[in-house]
Order: sequence, then structure tokens, then C-alpha cells
Amino acid sequence: MDERLIPYSVHLRRDVYDKLKEAAGQRKASSLVRDAITMIVEGDSQYMAGYKKAMRDAEDVVKRHKLVSSIAISGVSISEMLAEQLTQLANEAGYEQTQA
Repeated sequence: MDERLIPYSVHLRRDVYDKLKEAAGQRKASSLVRDAITMIVEGDSQYMAGYKKAMRDAEDVVKRHKLVSSIAISGVSISEMLAEQLTQLANEAGYEQTQA
């Protein structure tokens, strides 16, 4: 899957913009908006959308960790292995929910 982010612009009323900036707090507003759009597009329940978001966040932390990224087994970094496991967990949880 291509993980590059594609820029997308939206126009907001000033009051919505101000509330968005306030809600984002220490996070960047674009991250907050991206997460909300992803949850809507994935069409999952709030729980599953939150779970998948947490898994994506954990995967991102693992990928960015310098030490974990620098250690490799058979040419594959530990960060890549862990990120793949997190992706599989998120996918399996989504599969199990649709089967229930």
C-alpha cells in the first residue's frame, strides 16, 4: 500500500476553523481532520475506527524508532516486522467484526 499523503484542501467557515484549531490542541489540525475522514471512509463502528487509529499510531511509532529501525534480521528491520504484525492485528480485528 502506498503510504504517501496526498494534499487535499477544504474550505471551512471561520467558526468551524477556530473550533478545529482548539480541538486539535497540541496536534496538527491536518492530522485531526485526516483521522476523522479516515474513520468516516472506513465506515466502521466508533470502536473499530478508534482501534484501527490506535494500531496505525503504534505502527507509526515503531517505524520512526531509530534503534528498532536499525536492527535487522535476514535483511528485514525489526520495525518493519513489528509494523506488519500491527497491520495484521488491525486487519484481523476488522475481519472478525464483519463476521460477527
